[in-house]
Amino acid sequence: MVDTTQIAEHMEVVDADGVHVGTVDHLDGDRIKLTKQDSPQTEDGQGAKHHYISIGLVASVEDGKVWLSANADNVTSLEETE
Repeated sequence: MVDTTQIAEHMEVVDADGVHVGTVDHLDGDRIKLTKQDSPQTEDGQGAKHHYISIGLVASVEDGKVWLSANADNVTSLEETE
């Protein structure tokens, strides 16, 4: 289990291959809330939305980054939006 106290605001979140997934806004219970700036506008013209990633997907926190155990394709299918 990862020590979630090491996860801080504005840390980069990367997938298992090192591809940028998002930026930490803050922890929200057992999820990481990502900033809106990494989220594109929706097709219907609505503004960007916050995305959430389960803490269970975090493999480690190293070098100022949150490393996930899945690759970007799998992570985006597991994200929640609000």
